[in-house]
Amino acid sequence: MAKDDLVNVEGKISNLSGGGIYSVTLDNGVEVAAKLCGKMKRFKIRVVVGDRVTVGVSPYDPTHGLILHRQRI
Repeated sequence: MAKDDLVNVEGKISNLSGGGIYSVTLDNGVEVAAKLCGKMKRFKIRVVVGDRVTVGVSPYDPTHGLILHRQRI
């Protein structure tokens, strides 16, 4: 599935699990497990608990996502 097919939603990092998996609470109250996208890993962008992020969620499996953007505060 291409990155263009993902549904972009806003959320907040609520927990950090092992292996680079983040728990993200979306604005609608749903909890998803998300990983960092490749560009965030490449440019070493750090994400900590409490950050606002944009998550790309697949329409086929809405429980997993991909962190696409960390928003500046």
